[in-house]
Amino acid sequence: MKKIFYILLSISFIGYIFSGVSYAQNRRVSVISPDVHPDKTVTFNFLAPNAEKVELSVQFLSANENMVKDENGVWSITLGPVKPDIYQYNFVVDGIRVADPNNVEIFPNENFKSSLVDIPGDKPLIHSLQDVPHGKVDYRYYKSETLGLTGRFLIYTPPGYENSTKKYPVFYLISGTSDTDETYFKAGKTNLILDNLIAQGKAEPMIVVMPYGNPAAYYSNPSVKQKQPEDIEPTYQLFELDLINDLIPFVEKNYRALSDKNSRAIGGFSRGGGQTLRCGLGNLDVFSSLCVYSSFLTRSQFENDYKHIYENPAKTNENINLFWISVGNQDPWVKQTRELIDILNEYKIENKTFFSEGGHTWMNARLFVSESVQYLFK
Repeated sequence: MKKIFYILLSISFIGYIFSGVSYAQNRRVSVISPDVHPDKTVTFNFLAPNAEKVELSVQFLSANENMVKDENGVWSITLGPVKPDIYQYNFVVDGIRVADPNNVEIFPNENFKSSLVDIPGDKPLIHSLQDVPHGKVDYRYYKSETLGLTGRFLIYTPPGYENSTKKYPVFYLISGTSDTDETYFKAGKTNLILDNLIAQGKAEPMIVVMPYGNPAAYYSNPSVKQKQPEDIEPTYQLFELDLINDLIPFVEKNYRALSDKNSRAIGGFSRGGGQTLRCGLGNLDVFSSLCVYSSFLTRSQFENDYKHIYENPAKTNENINLFWISVGNQDPWVKQTRELIDILNEYKIENKTFFSEGGHTWMNARLFVSESVQYLFK
């Protein structure tokens, strides 16, 4: 009986050893993903030896593509050539969305966080890292009396900021629905866009403040709920109160920021564009420039809430240095955005428009920033 026991134990141990070897072999499989090739094709790889099906979902395709598994359990697919830009992607593993574990570039979001793949151009794109002087991006926190807690934001200071006593104009740049304060940095590459444009002499050196545009995310704090008026939309009005009363004073106290209205601009994408319209048009004594990306006001919203804007267009035009509106031709809000432009033109409110290809994407969000900042503070 004892002999049978030792035989079974030996068999179990040998099985354990071979199982460990198999596991170690899988662990030693080298996986590079994404692998961008010189011809602008890109290979995506994902190690999942036990998966039955793996698909790739990537922003430059209209539908998921099936991946193929090799003898090591690595699922792969090569696509392209792809138009140079930065795209979101993820894997779908047996029906479950998964970010790429071999890629540190992640799209910041309140919900699912996809991965990012950067397809470089033959010539450096405006958002690419180039051999130019670079500014600095810092993560900062501030006391918000409006929210009753500590808020957060990212701030870009331009090249030369730390070695001078000069004061700079400030661009308050707000990302969209479900985005975070990191999105215009990690996905929008705003710091690199400004570095490159400043080096080319196409943009004025400026500070860029990237706040978190969703006060509702703080609602687990009872003090925020208590401060929220019952009859207003928190995504807009509470953000506006915090921006005007808390964030701007903090920036101007702690940074060499010019504090006159002609040295302040506000801009944003999607929901951030809506916040730009409401904060900007509601506070022309604070901001002189508005950059609206993929957003709009309806006629009733404009005519009911902004009579002071259209009843004296000459005064409005004098107060606004730049009223920029841009949208993609496949954006779901393109019709409404064009209607807003028609309304502004009807009331003789001067505006500058920019229409692009594509839809409601961060490819366009980057493009809109790179085009509009060239007109700020000129």
